[in-house]
Amino acid sequence: MDEKRFVVALTRTCGSGATWIGQQLANDYGIDFYDKKILRLASEDSGISEAIFARADETMKQSILYRVTKKVYSGETIPPESPDYTKNDNLFAFQAKVLKELAEQESFICIGRGADYILKDFPHVVSVFVYAPMEQCIQTEMKRLSMDRKTAEKHILEMDKYRRAYYKYHTGKEWESPYNYDLCINTGELTVAQSAKVIEDYIKMKFDIDVK
Repeated sequence: MDEKRFVVALTRTCGSGATWIGQQLANDYGIDFYDKKILRLASEDSGISEAIFARADETMKQSILYRVTKKVYSGETIPPESPDYTKNDNLFAFQAKVLKELAEQESFICIGRGADYILKDFPHVVSVFVYAPMEQCIQTEMKRLSMDRKTAEKHILEMDKYRRAYYKYHTGKEWESPYNYDLCINTGELTVAQSAKVIEDYIKMKFDIDVK
């Protein structure tokens, strides 16, 4: 393993500021930040339209079956000749395949996508759960999305419910359990830069890697 290669897998509650933290980390280290760009890469790898990946994200948010069942990711993808080639589970598997290939080649920051679980066997990964008090999350989303308070709170509860179900379905684990992560950061009293610094200090201690 290249000792200077590492991955930060961010998992987050809605409104906690994790996307900004991820972007800050990427800027500080001079590496890529992957969010929905993973869908484009998975599309290129699989030959499946990026629109299908994006549509699956939205469909799963509405699926009752998805919320009450689970299909823990096993690392396998379905061949193109299968009628299930574009089913949601296979789309997740292709995203996972891309993340693993990236982790073999480069340092990067990834947010969501179950990356902490997908990359759990890679020794150079730091998994981080980012959260904040509900009131701060509400204020953040009201400002970010120009929502009133009631709408922002509803949006946060729905997004966190979806992420909780998504994580359980694909990993079999509880989304908010601290045992899944190397670090859990409450951003309630921290700025984006301070939160990023906490992660950077951990990376320095664990891998002896400094920011550029």
